[in-house]
Amino acid sequence: QVQLVESGGGLVQAGGSLRLSCVASGRTFSSNAMGWFRQAPGKDREVVASLTWSGVSTNYASSVKGRFTISTDNAKNTVYLQMNVLKPEDTAIYYCAAASTLFAIAPITRYEYETWGQGTQVTVSS
Repeated sequence: QVQLVESGGGLVQAGGSLRLSCVASGRTFSSNAMGWFRQAPGKDREVVASLTWSGVSTNYASSVKGRFTISTDNAKNTVYLQMNVLKPEDTAIYYCAAASTLFAIAPITRYEYETWGQGTQVTVSS
């Protein structure tokens, strides 16, 4: 079993930056892909970015492409989400997720992930 703990959320003004971290523990060798999702009030959970641990494949939602970057530190079992030029519409709870299936392309739907963190709130003020 993999456990995920997110951190780094907070309140920031529009145009600002935040970096989210997700530390994986437990059976981390069973995880082959990681993703960041977000859920705003009244909306479905949507993918923000995902990657395979191999680093070969990454995917981004069109709404964040060019502003957000997903990366890993394999030695620390940590996945990061660097968020720049934040907008009020980026306000949401951000979740880290892990998938055990060996994907050639980083998965982008929530149903492909088995393990989820508790989430971290990101609020962007205008």
